[in-house]
Amino acid sequence: PLGTKRAAPRNFFRESLFSAMSAGDSLIRYDTPIMIATVGGKPKKGKKTGNSDSALPPLEGTNATEDILNAILPPREWTEENQLWVQYVSAHPATRLDVVNLQEALDRKLQQRQARETGICPVREELYAQTLDELIRQVTLNCAERGLLLLRVRDEARMTVKAYQTLYESSIAFGIRKALMAEYKRSEMEASAAKLKAETSDLAKQVAALTRQCEDLVAVEAERRAADEAKHAEEVEKLKNTNLQLKTNLEAMLSAPQRK
Repeated sequence: PLGTKRAAPRNFFRESLFSAMSAGDSLIRYDTPIMIATVGGKPKKGKKTGNSDSALPPLEGTNATEDILNAILPPREWTEENQLWVQYVSAHPATRLDVVNLQEALDRKLQQRQARETGICPVREELYAQTLDELIRQVTLNCAERGLLLLRVRDEARMTVKAYQTLYESSIAFGIRKALMAEYKRSEMEASAAKLKAETSDLAKQVAALTRQCEDLVAVEAERRAADEAKHAEEVEKLKNTNLQLKTNLEAMLSAPQRK
């Protein structure tokens, strides 16, 4: 069983109602707030305030369980109307009905605060952390050693989550730095590409100009060659006619009768 003691139904209802009103939206069950001092006045006698950084008390004595509970879940303190109030976690053992009510309250608060079902959600993380603390409180009242072991498991889980969170934040920063470097390099590459495109355009213009010059030179050379060939053909034809005339004259001279 989760608890061996049961309070009277009337007192339990009044305590639960006041605890819910004073503890706000927390799923952890608290006792009635106690005014321990006034601003500028003398402190009143009350329970000793727990400190999460101090060492846990030994597991002996009548108030050992309450001291361990206050060390695991430190009391809440606030100032209201110049009065210092403190509220300790409840030392009332939990029943099976309390666990069922805790589960229903968790589901109800998840819906009311619109917690996301998947992914990173601070609201869901906070509510589940409060639920775990309440379960640790209930277990500690039945078995202090088991509660301390659950405390170690809780702290280890939180430390692991913080390590992953630090790793995630560092990876985000690393990704942002890489993105900025890539953006800077992209700007440089775009400027270099624009410069190369301009150089390519200039070289293309030079190639076009040289191509036109080559075509003009080829045309001029073709015209000159055609003129030279025509002149050469004319000279050849003239030489042929001269040669033919000289040949005719020579034959005429050879065929004429010789004088004695």
